[in-house]
Amino acid sequence: MKTISEIKKDLEFNRGLSSLIEALKNIAVSQYRSMERKIKTFGNFLSSIESFFELVNPESCAHPFVIPKSKTQMVVAITSDSGLLGGLNMEVVGTALRQLQEIPGRLIVIGERGKAYAQESGVPFTAFGGIKDEERYGQAVQLRNYLTEKFLSESFGYLKIVYPHPVSFTVQRVQIVSVLPFIAKIANENKKVTAADTLFESSPADIVEYLVYLWLGQKAYELFGLSRLAEFAARYVHLEESLHKLKEMDTKLKLQYFRVRHEIIDRNMRELFSARLLYANQ
Repeated sequence: MKTISEIKKDLEFNRGLSSLIEALKNIAVSQYRSMERKIKTFGNFLSSIESFFELVNPESCAHPFVIPKSKTQMVVAITSDSGLLGGLNMEVVGTALRQLQEIPGRLIVIGERGKAYAQESGVPFTAFGGIKDEERYGQAVQLRNYLTEKFLSESFGYLKIVYPHPVSFTVQRVQIVSVLPFIAKIANENKKVTAADTLFESSPADIVEYLVYLWLGQKAYELFGLSRLAEFAARYVHLEESLHKLKEMDTKLKLQYFRVRHEIIDRNMRELFSARLLYANQ
């Protein structure tokens, strides 16, 4: 059993650690709120691209971005470089690997932590550095350029991105986004303008490739931001759980402290009483 001095040291350590965790929680909240204000979904941009498909039949383009040329796929797993997120990163990589078990293809991992988990699986993959807020757009463009070049040169049929989605501040869920083939959502079936009425300066296939190329960069940028948002929220949740466990440990230490203290008092009282009896008998 620990001595009173040892228990006191543990209690003091827990108080200091609790203060540190509270500070880290506040930092995570601040980072979440800051990133939340920066997130853009580019809904108008997507609507503009979809409006183009009202003028052309995607099937007539026969472009790999809209008509799959094969059944192989590329799967991108977006993970974090930060600590305290091991469970979330493992879930992202695990989900990506399960996708590749269903349909063979290539794995691309974003983040050093995800790279470590992918190496343990033994599956070949291509790795990119973790997301940095100040370089997020440049990293999205770099990934977009790599994906489009490999998708076209190696005749992949599908592209999926697996990332942690911030459902709320306390809930994160790993989601799969099917990026390619690009499927436009055309609501107006009775189109007044048809492909025959439209004059294209470039071929429809080239236009499709360029528009989807632009959209893919914005989509990667958007998902990078959402992944960072989920990262801050997951860190807060993990810190809150750690603080709760620390408080439970602190409660047990306090009970142990009072029990040991009472035992010492009782022992001293018994020794004092025995000494007085011995002195009185003499």
